[in-house]
Amino acid sequence: MSIVEKNMDQVTDTAITDSTMDINVLYFAGLADEANCNEEKITVAQSTSLTELYEQLRGKHRFSRPHSQLRVAVNDYFVKWTDAIYDGDNVVFITPVAGG
Repeated sequence: MSIVEKNMDQVTDTAITDSTMDINVLYFAGLADEANCNEEKITVAQSTSLTELYEQLRGKHRFSRPHSQLRVAVNDYFVKWTDAIYDGDNVVFITPVAGG
């Protein structure tokens, strides 16, 4: 392999890495039951919104609730569904809870 080919491989690998982000998703209550796990790491495009992330996961795990029935938290803080997410973020989708 020539130096030019090797450098092009490195550029391609960097471009793929730069265009994606790893998100850690935590599940609780009914979502954990439906996902059959409490946590998973997901690699998504950098432009992915919280709504898009949830819809991808909803398709994968067949979640019964639409995002409109959930709250969302990023890095331990409640956020709006329109807020951005970044590489390395921890995302939690929270189902309604009854209190007493």
